[in-house]
Amino acid sequence: MMKLAVLISGRGSNLQALINACAEDGFPAEIVLVLSNKADAYGLERAQNAGIPTTVLNHKDFDDRESFDAAMSAKIEEADAELVCLAGFMRLLSDSFVRQWRDRLINIHPSLLPAYKGLHVHERVVEDGARFSGCTVHFVRPAMDEGPIIAQAVVPVLQDDTADDLAARILEQEHVIYPQAVRAISEGRVRVSAERVLIEGSDLPDGAMRNPAG
Repeated sequence: MMKLAVLISGRGSNLQALINACAEDGFPAEIVLVLSNKADAYGLERAQNAGIPTTVLNHKDFDDRESFDAAMSAKIEEADAELVCLAGFMRLLSDSFVRQWRDRLINIHPSLLPAYKGLHVHERVVEDGARFSGCTVHFVRPAMDEGPIIAQAVVPVLQDDTADDLAARILEQEHVIYPQAVRAISEGRVRVSAERVLIEGSDLPDGAMRNPAG
């Protein structure tokens, strides 16, 4: 069983998807720590309801990003976590943290990276009149929303979509592909070669892309 640490800042819907997956028979991972930088994050309640240990580290209690990230790393190491999953963690990570957890640190982003990095993704997609959007699971690198792509899901942008409509439809696919990516990593079928993800014998092909629209 691969041990996961999940980092959150808010409601934790992707955390819940991982909790649900880990509760399934035969799932090859378990969550050993949920860490939040906000004490009122609803995701902490989700973790506690599932009997998962939680920790709160308020970033405002630290002098700088590096000291905060070092404290996070210490908590993750204390839990013996092997893979760190960002699930709505709204803090930029220091280069030293990313280097320490290189290829053991993954994130899910609500766009088809490398398009639409950063915040306010769905508003920008709708404003641009894009025909498709989606979500991406990727290994984290120091630059924001960059890193080898593990999985993607494509979601159509409908003519009358609002940003909220699109966000809700994409979130459904986030809850599908994040556990799939964690499973593949936990089973030892994922490796990074020349900054490209290779996945062996999986329903997630290399740089996998699901298209729920058919």
